[in-house]
Amino acid sequence: MSPLEGRTLATVGTGVMAESMIAGLLRGRLLEPANLVASHPRAERREQLAAAHGIRVTASNVDAVDGVDIVVLAVKPQMLARVGREIGPHLRPGQLVLSVIAGATTTALAGLLGHRELVRSMPNTPAQLGHGMTVWYATPETTPEQRAQAKALLSSLGVEIEVDYEKFVAMATAVSGTGPTYVFLVMEALVDAAVHLGFPRHVAHDLVVETLEGSAFFAKASGTHPAVLRNMVTSPGGTSAAALHALESGRLRTVLSEAVWAAYRRTVELGEQLEASVETPDHPSGR
Repeated sequence: MSPLEGRTLATVGTGVMAESMIAGLLRGRLLEPANLVASHPRAERREQLAAAHGIRVTASNVDAVDGVDIVVLAVKPQMLARVGREIGPHLRPGQLVLSVIAGATTTALAGLLGHRELVRSMPNTPAQLGHGMTVWYATPETTPEQRAQAKALLSSLGVEIEVDYEKFVAMATAVSGTGPTYVFLVMEALVDAAVHLGFPRHVAHDLVVETLEGSAFFAKASGTHPAVLRNMVTSPGGTSAAALHALESGRLRTVLSEAVWAAYRRTVELGEQLEASVETPDHPSGR
């Protein structure tokens, strides 16, 4: 039996990621439409969600969280302080709050919500197709049952990994969360290079996308270190060797490493800003 069977779930701030979660839950028959409610401030967005998924929608965040078992918090980071203080007084012990907000630490969440049964997670955009990578951390106050619910919920987006240290979620934000950005930039650069060689753009696009997808599939299926796979296709004095020399001369490894570190530093900064927004005297970190 699924840990989510018979449970009710609300999404607060139902954008692309929250809708991906709703779609995954319904696709996997982990929850029925009647057990889902989504809040969003725009009427046209609510109508779209109701029509696409047959779920209940509301303009009120407070109405959405009232009485449900799981709350998925998916607002933008700059909206967290306002929304957190709005719904916090209406949360009750026993509810699981799962955040997909970049940079939002459990310290900030606990302070703003006055609630400690929390999961901090970081999915990435392929989750929209059920091929996401999500790293998540649960606070000590969450029960084994709630962790099982979080695992089932995040599995609907693709692969999930629970970590014992919250800092790993911030690190994952810089690697897997932001990772599609790096891949899409490389993809774009390769397509442009192929066009420069003389390919029509639609042919260049297909060449690059299929090559990247096939290479990733090969790496996953083989379980072999990428350096070994690279050496397999690098003949002495060949085309790959010439290309690698140019890439190394351009400091590709260093630039990618610097990009990951920049994303990590920004994640930490967001967390610090959100924690600073907590007014401790008025909003204690627990009930």
